[in-house]
Amino acid sequence: MAKKKKKSNSPIIGFLLLLLLIGGVLYFYDNTGNIPQGDKLKKEFTKALDNAKEEATEVSRQLTDKIGELTIKASDKVASSSISNKLEIPLMTIPKEEIKLTRTGYTLSYNPHFKTPNWVAWELTRKETTGNEDRKNKFIPDPDLPEPRAVHSDYTNTGYDRGHMAPAADMKWSEKAMSESFYMSNICPQNQKLNRDDWGDLEDICRRWAKKYGTIHIACGPIYDKKYPKRIGRNKVAVPDRFYKVVLIYNRKKPIAMGFLFDNKANHQAIQKYMVTVDSIEKITGMDFFSKVPDEIENRIEAIVPQLPSY
Repeated sequence: MAKKKKKSNSPIIGFLLLLLLIGGVLYFYDNTGNIPQGDKLKKEFTKALDNAKEEATEVSRQLTDKIGELTIKASDKVASSSISNKLEIPLMTIPKEEIKLTRTGYTLSYNPHFKTPNWVAWELTRKETTGNEDRKNKFIPDPDLPEPRAVHSDYTNTGYDRGHMAPAADMKWSEKAMSESFYMSNICPQNQKLNRDDWGDLEDICRRWAKKYGTIHIACGPIYDKKYPKRIGRNKVAVPDRFYKVVLIYNRKKPIAMGFLFDNKANHQAIQKYMVTVDSIEKITGMDFFSKVPDEIENRIEAIVPQLPSY
């Protein structure tokens, strides 16, 4: 069945038609120098001209209001995008060895001394949670890092999982992002039960938050409490004592910043039990998280342990 054409309600078209009408009337005046004879015809022309002027004035007002409204919306969008740009990237307040790398789906600071990242950070959107890329399960050395660097075999028969920092399940939206999530620079030696239970549970909750709230910002990484941590493999990859994760759900009405600390050992408890202030993680790690958020908001939301948002 043929679709009916929609009638155009564009005020711009109406405005142009009115301009043509007014132009025609003015042309008539200019070329004849007088109104056609007859009082009735004279009144009709005068009335039509007055109506045309009123219509033109009203359309002009509507157009001005619409342009103003669109300008405000565009300004709000620009302001919102500028403040949310790379909110997840932390700043170092205590210098550390690092090689900073930007990937398709995340950014990381790699520590060549420990052979693990200082931090891995990424933005996760609602759309990125619905990709169809399959998990690769192909761990490879990061081609952009100098040797010696972590390789797959460093973890073999050690009892530790190759624990993702930026999870593969967050990278289903891109084949390249999925492949890069298996670079060994994004991996840490992680207790098997922690990786497969509570750490994995928080990853899943983060994806649910992204679906519900639209966009979230995440940073995570290892913590070394010992000066000389345990090492594994031929390349002496350092085993973390703990892991941290910070999550920001940012909007104008009620932004929320959450911190989570996990001991690198077997445990199973409610995610709320791992919650701490972001401020406390900043003190432990020597990093400043979510520094692009306005100070008055950042100081407030990082100093408290909020109620776990619904998901």
